[in-house]
This record gives sequence, structure tokens and C-alpha cells, in this order.
Amino acid sequence: MRHLNRYRKLSRTSEHRLSLRRNLAQSLFEHGEIVTTLAKAKDVRPYVERLITMAKKAHAGDLAARQRLVRAMNDRGIIPADHQEDYDMMSDARRLKTRRARSGRRHRAGEAKAGLKFTAQSVVHRLVNTVAPRYLDRPGGYTRIIKLARTRIGDNSDRAVLQLVGEEEEPGPVSKPKKTAREKRVERRYAAAARAVKGATKRSAAPTPRAPAEADVEPGAPVEPGPDQTQEPEAEEHSPEPAEPRPSAGDDQAPSGA
Repeated sequence: MRHLNRYRKLSRTSEHRLSLRRNLAQSLFEHGEIVTTLAKAKDVRPYVERLITMAKKAHAGDLAARQRLVRAMNDRGIIPADHQEDYDMMSDARRLKTRRARSGRRHRAGEAKAGLKFTAQSVVHRLVNTVAPRYLDRPGGYTRIIKLARTRIGDNSDRAVLQLVGEEEEPGPVSKPKKTAREKRVERRYAAAARAVKGATKRSAAPTPRAPAEADVEPGAPVEPGPDQTQEPEAEEHSPEPAEPRPSAGDDQAPSGA
């Protein structure tokens, strides 16, 4: 039986658990979803549901509900994402002016005031004026928990995504991951090997020329030799030249008498 096990202690004191719930709830209202352990997501979910219910009452004009929100969750200044780098480069005094007015009251709507380029937005203001109006016609079930497959590195704890209903993103087009240099090299090698095999197959499948048969040769047509037959050059016919008459022995002697 679950005696004295009404809630999860999460290995923390009561003050630490309260701070943990406040921080997780503020981060959820700021970003729309958070990634945490499964035990923390299950513990903070009922707390967030009650805060949204009070925010719906505050949106209707109940001042007491707004005061209860501030007391239960405190108030955090949300820096716009477009000006986060500028905020990080500010001094502490400049940051204080960005978060609070001269009277010490926190800026609510996030409008630029007091000569500043931008000011922080109150998380209670965002909850009452942005988050709560989306669930006016919904009696409950403002959040969902999605368990992740990969556990946390270090202690192997189960992780989960706690998100507001309606904040999920639509699945975009499926894009293939970029190929690494090693995969590109392997593809080039396979392509070169495929081209080499294809060229060898073509050469082996090409028909060899054959010598024409005697029946296919027309009478009087010259016969072309095949690749295995070497055509010897025909010997040229030379007509025998007449031999020169050899001189006789009497031709060398001088004529007698005359």
C-alpha cells in the first residue's frame, strides 16, 4: 500500500522540490515544451495543469487568481530570442533596467520602455494572455508526456518531453542525412567497378566478324579476308627484259688493213 507516498520526493527537500516545479513550469510556458526525466515530468504535470486552470480564471478578470499565480509560481522575466545576444553583452545594471522599471515592478508586456531597445516579458503575463486563451473551451488535459527512446547519459534515467497541447510541430519533408566523405569514396569505388564490369561484358558479348560463305559471295565480287586470315601481297608480274648481247672476241680487235 502507498502509505506516506503521496508524491515523489525526487531525492530533494520540500523547498528544493518547490523550486524545481516552479522552474520547470516557467520554462514550459516560455518555450512550449521541455525535455526532462520521466519522473520529473510526471511530477510537474499536475502542477502545470492547475496553473493553467487558474490562468483561465485570471484571463476572465479574476484578480485573486492572478495573485495566486504569482504566489504559486513566482514571476520570471522572459528575454526575447531576437535580443538574447544583446542581453548577454549588457552589464548587470543594464540588465536590471531591462527586467524591471524604476519603481522595481517587473515589465509585463515586453514593450520597449525608458529609452531601452527592448524589455523583458513577464512569464505570468504570457501565461494569462497567450497560453490560457488557447484552452478556454478545453476542460483539462493541457499537457502531454512523450517518452523518449534514449536514456540520459550518466545514470541511464528515462527521459521524456513535456509539452503543451497544440505546440507540436507539423512533420516537414523527410530529408536524407548528408553523406560522409567515407561514404562518398565508397560510392565512387563501386561506380568505377560497375563501369569496368559493364565494359568487359559488352566486349565479351560483341559478335566476332566471320568470313562470308561462298554461297553469299556474288560472282566477280572481291572476297574480304577475315580477322584470322592475313592477306599476303600479290607478287607483281614483271615481263622479262631482253638480255643484252654479249660482245664477241673479235669485237675487241682493231680492224685490219684499213
